[in-house]
Amino acid sequence: MIFREAQEQDIEQIQVIRNSVKENKLSNPALVSDADVKEFITNRGKGWVCEIGGKIGGFAIADIIGKNIWALFLHPDYEGIGMGKILHHNMLDWYFTQTKELVWLSTSPESRAAIFYKMQGWKEIGTYGKDEIKFEMTIDDWKAKVK
Repeated sequence: MIFREAQEQDIEQIQVIRNSVKENKLSNPALVSDADVKEFITNRGKGWVCEIGGKIGGFAIADIIGKNIWALFLHPDYEGIGMGKILHHNMLDWYFTQTKELVWLSTSPESRAAIFYKMQGWKEIGTYGKDEIKFEMTIDDWKAKVK
């Protein structure tokens, strides 16, 4: 596995992964455009990808402006091999070098993602929108997790 920063040329594969997930599917794939992904990996924050055999198997994107995790998704063929944990770690390490402010995310309740985030030290703080739960991570919680 090769982990690196996401580049504009990765957007097509990022979109394939985003639309191949089993949970947290977009109701309409057009809701997240290529221009949106470009904005988040070049202007609003930063993204990371994991390559396996020259193909991207997962990605993560942090939004420093919105103080949130915009995306962390794996292609179903690459689940359960530790890729998500490393992408998550790289993303939060970068985030907390940029700001000391807490970061948040939302996901579907009782999803594998919700379980993953709880295992990574995120604190559930309530609901977000109609159908999601909201999590937060402080820099102190992150430091305690990575000791």
